Amino acid sequence: MTRKQNLILVGPMGAGKSTIGRQLGEELGMEFVDSDKEIERRTGVDIPLIFELEGEAGFRKRESAMIHELAGTAGTVLATGGGAVLDPENRTVLAARGTVIYLHASIDQLVKRTARDRNRPLLQGGDPRRKLEEIMAVREPLYREVADIAIDTSGRSVRAVVKELLERLEEE
Repeated sequence: MTRKQNLILVGPMGAGKSTIGRQLGEELGMEFVDSDKEIERRTGVDIPLIFELEGEAGFRKRESAMIHELAGTAGTVLATGGGAVLDPENRTVLAARGTVIYLHASIDQLVKRTARDRNRPLLQGGDPRRKLEEIMAVREPLYREVADIAIDTSGRSVRAVVKELLERLEEE
């Protein structure tokens, strides 16, 4: 873990970036920051409202600025939004400023984990499974491209994933 200053979690919504990131930060004595939550805190509104008022493009602009800022600090575990990897400049910044960890899960797990969450604007209306499949078809190669480590979180406890991550980070 000495080669890069931050741990940066990427992956689709529902993969466990926030939950695992928070626990990983505690284990390592590092600050945990969720880029989406930080956007909400600073704007005073939730992500769905930003999407409604500014569209996805407006949100992505805010997200990119937040990632540049947060990835510029040292000693942080940063959970990014699922679409952060869509911007090539974001991928460059993330790869340069931290060890990037791709958390992934099966489509079944993602559907189950996001089923009752109304804070996911891209999943509102229509068939969430089909939407997640479409999202993953585009984003999966980008997650893999930027990742130093990839871990499947499907059907696993937070503790088990964090334990594996700590072991993998020791090997790095």
